[in-house]
Amino acid sequence: MGLLEGKTALVTGAARGIGKAVALLFAQEGANVAITDLALDETTLQTEREIAAFGTRVKAYASNAADFDDVHRTVEAILAEFGRVDILVNNAGITRDGLMLRMDEDQWDKVITVNLKSAYNHIHALLPAMARQRGGSIISMSSVVGVSGNAGQANYAASKAGLIGLTKSIAKEMGPRGIRANAIAPGFIISEMTDAIPEDQRNAWIQTIPLRRGGTVEEVAKVALFLASDLSSYVSGQVIHCCGAMAC
Repeated sequence: MGLLEGKTALVTGAARGIGKAVALLFAQEGANVAITDLALDETTLQTEREIAAFGTRVKAYASNAADFDDVHRTVEAILAEFGRVDILVNNAGITRDGLMLRMDEDQWDKVITVNLKSAYNHIHALLPAMARQRGGSIISMSSVVGVSGNAGQANYAASKAGLIGLTKSIAKEMGPRGIRANAIAPGFIISEMTDAIPEDQRNAWIQTIPLRRGGTVEEVAKVALFLASDLSSYVSGQVIHCCGAMAC
């Protein structure tokens, strides 16, 4: 019997990267999984097929996580299809890096909207159902830069710091209804995004990490599994770093 047997999870931005790894591990542990991404393209549909191979229920939805009305319509469809959602993973996110002196309003607004408002949209849409269930686990993907800041990423760091504040507030508000909220703060995680960084720069960053390597999306997914399952039944309002001691 898997750790998430009988539970249903919604994972946003799940076509690739951390979101995909989370969705796959949740299905492997017995969860039914709803995944969302901006479009039902071949990448999203391939992820859906990979999840289905574990034998649990899965359905992919095209949804703009940053659009309040679109998210509410999608969540209504998911609840109608699956009956309930026990786990929400707010993973949708983008970067638009640049020094503040050169950052335009569009760079700022897009990152804050996609990274932070999308989490608000999904939490707002799902809380009534979770409150009626008197239980649920909300997991938001923050970042080590949301804790420490990072030059050239003021917009991204602000959005990820906002997720931490949102997480802690929801944990306090909804704890009496049995709803837990936690955040994960990944560090340097090997992905398509980091693959685009010049090799010498990647190697320089890795030398600042005490474990002397980048993390994997699967390692982040394992932290999400802990927070989604009953193994963390008394853990709420916390930020768990997954960074190889990068942020110590």
